[in-house]
Amino acid sequence: MFEKLPIKMLTDRLLVRIPDKDGERRSQGGILIPATAQMAKRLVWAEVVALGANVRAAEVGDLVLFSPEDRYEVEVQGSDYIMLRERDLHAVAAERIEASTGLYL
Repeated sequence: MFEKLPIKMLTDRLLVRIPDKDGERRSQGGILIPATAQMAKRLVWAEVVALGANVRAAEVGDLVLFSPEDRYEVEVQGSDYIMLRERDLHAVAAERIEASTGLYL
């Protein structure tokens, strides 16, 4: 039904994609943390693939930090994405950003 229709993001919405991972992570000390390990509330980085006209803080291609609890999942042409509001973002990472906290990805 929606296979060939263009999609226009509205107002302050962002469509993001979380990079594919196997779920396991390594600590800085090299310890393997399995995907099934219980974690405290953990924020997630994702890449912006589309955004609404009123989004001011991010651009397509930026990495954004958000809480997984504030998301809505959507499937578009067989791929999974997440829909967010701009106000749900905690941080934006992009090369164009000049102000620095001293942290780098």
